[in-house]
Amino acid sequence: MARLGLLSLLSCFFAATIARAETFSADDFFEREVRPLLVEHCQKCHGDNKPKGGLRLTSRDWVLKGGDNGPAAVAGKPQDSLLIQAVRYGDTLQMPPKRKLSDRQIATLTRWVQLGLPWPQRIDSAAAEENGTFQIAYDQRCFWSFQPMKAVLPPQVRDTAWAKSDIDRFILAGLEAKGLRSAKQAEKRMLLRRVTFDLTGLPPAPQEMEAFLRDDKPGAFARVVERLLASPAYGERWGRHWLDLVRYTDSFDARGIGGEMDCADAWRYRDWVVQAFNGDLPYDKFVTDQIAGDLVPSPGGLNRDGIIATGFLALGNWGGGDADKEKLLTDIADDQVDVVSRTFLGLTVACARCHDHKFDPISTADYYALAGIFFSTHILANVGPKTNGPPMLRIPLVPSAEVEALKKTKKPIPYANGAQDGGVPGSPHAGTHDVRIHIRGRYDRLGPLAPRRFPEILAGREQKPIASGSGRLDLARWLTRPDHPLTARVMVNRIWQQHFGEGIVRTPSNFGKLGRPPTHPELLDWLALEFVRSGWSIKQMHRLILSSATYQQSSEAMAETLKSDPDNLLFGRMNRRRLEAEALRDSMLAVSGRLDRASGGPAVRDFAAPRRTLYLTTIRSDRSGFGPLFDAADPTAPVDKRTVSTVAPQALFLMNNPFVLAQTQALAKRLLAIGTNDLARIEHAYVLLYGRPPTAEEVGIGLDFLHRAGAGERGWEEYGQALLCANEFSYVD
Repeated sequence: MARLGLLSLLSCFFAATIARAETFSADDFFEREVRPLLVEHCQKCHGDNKPKGGLRLTSRDWVLKGGDNGPAAVAGKPQDSLLIQAVRYGDTLQMPPKRKLSDRQIATLTRWVQLGLPWPQRIDSAAAEENGTFQIAYDQRCFWSFQPMKAVLPPQVRDTAWAKSDIDRFILAGLEAKGLRSAKQAEKRMLLRRVTFDLTGLPPAPQEMEAFLRDDKPGAFARVVERLLASPAYGERWGRHWLDLVRYTDSFDARGIGGEMDCADAWRYRDWVVQAFNGDLPYDKFVTDQIAGDLVPSPGGLNRDGIIATGFLALGNWGGGDADKEKLLTDIADDQVDVVSRTFLGLTVACARCHDHKFDPISTADYYALAGIFFSTHILANVGPKTNGPPMLRIPLVPSAEVEALKKTKKPIPYANGAQDGGVPGSPHAGTHDVRIHIRGRYDRLGPLAPRRFPEILAGREQKPIASGSGRLDLARWLTRPDHPLTARVMVNRIWQQHFGEGIVRTPSNFGKLGRPPTHPELLDWLALEFVRSGWSIKQMHRLILSSATYQQSSEAMAETLKSDPDNLLFGRMNRRRLEAEALRDSMLAVSGRLDRASGGPAVRDFAAPRRTLYLTTIRSDRSGFGPLFDAADPTAPVDKRTVSTVAPQALFLMNNPFVLAQTQALAKRLLAIGTNDLARIEHAYVLLYGRPPTAEEVGIGLDFLHRAGAGERGWEEYGQALLCANEFSYVD
């Protein structure tokens, strides 16, 4: 019985290992399970330096070659492999000698041999940097995100009555394949509140709700969408989503706000982003302007908007650079490679700074070929003295002749933080040039020259050399090619994510091997191709998605669908979501009647100011206050998906903060202005805050509360605060 029990236990370990191997690809299984085991338990004795018994366990070839006793393993045959016999503590071989591996570890190695000894073709980075032996494996070339977008027809579905659009056919096909049903359509009040927050970040006004409820003509919801897309609040809402991705900040450090080392003109970039969304600037131009807008010809000569757009490159996080100026330059280029590759490509190219990418087919040569473009670009006036940080480049937004005229009249000259061609003046990288590979990421240990180009896995081995300038304009044109396999996919996935709470790819800035594969790959390609066909129109993508039955579902799932798909991977219901920090604060201002709708301009430092939160000052060094408390984007790094935390200080803020108390006072005055009928006031409060009338029970509770608290202004303030603190105010169904 004991032996049977042991065999059963071993079987369980082996079955669990098989399950893990099948969940991951063979290469993932090796990287996550096998490589760490070999490093920790085997390579100390069987590494490349004086391996015992002549056996090296540092590559697949060495495992197959073996040592003094012959091959260590036979691919696909654990029972014939000395390695497996040794870790099982056979009669003659017992490894590791000091302590037997756990049953789970033995099962892992056994499964690895059974899978054929997968060992990803990852050449030692230093060797690859020095001798250029990096190779892209066949399975890497076949990876889904590196394949061309495929034109696919929407699938046939059984429930043709439910599907309003081709999007719905893709979604419904996935549900029907598993015998599941979509949620019912959301009722009109819920739908208007959802779409208004989605597109503007603000709650619908009572009169807007009433108008939508009365409109029973065909196309009522489409008319709402058009009204919201035409609102200036749309650009403010969707501009904030974009600013999350580009690590936007109004100031680097509270100790130097507005100084020469600060990004004092960052607000112009923020306003440009808002205007770009409101004007539905085609996404290909949106991308181009941020990477190389200063190089794009303009009819007026000076491309003012293009210069401002390159603020995208200037707002990075690279530390002070007080002493080590060469490292400062490498850190700036690294930040720019990182933000460009994550934001537009959905790839973590910066992981190849010190060694070939561990999981994706990106070599250090790819990295430094791309980095050369940014080493040949400057966002600093100079590197600054050894004892201090560098001054930011401030680019005049008027022609040089006008600059001189303004100086003479002592009128203010408009400037922008942005990028210009040529490396930082006075630095080793001044001018435009290729850079050498920095072995192990060290600027003092240089390898071969890496001509400026784009990653081989995407652009191929044979690429035209960058003939002039930094190469930023070449990069932008390559990224915005209609047939680029990643640019459109990544952006439509981001748009989908903001409407549904999750993307079709749930790792929106990682379309590589460690990212999540798309739940609906055909739909992703269909959307991406539609995006390009529409002229890269973001607003058209909104119209397409919002008009679908998929978007208009209730958040209450069918019981069997919820049980089978609790994570909503099939999009069989709408995800319930909590308001972000900005939408929460802006909503309090909106319902209190105090929201200042003025757009643009320098950031405001006063948290109590009634401006939209977008226009309040963000300081990168400040991790206290309202924003971090309510999970605002961390401005030190690109943020593709915000965290959602629930902690006691959030409740305490809503109960005690002077800003919140000021809104409750304004809300009370607004409600008291509605005649003398407490019932009418309560009903208006619910429509104003929640977009729905109160139930009879809620009316009773409200009247009782006001009776106990007193019917005066104080009682209404306390009642209004209770409504503002309720979950329903801060969640959208």
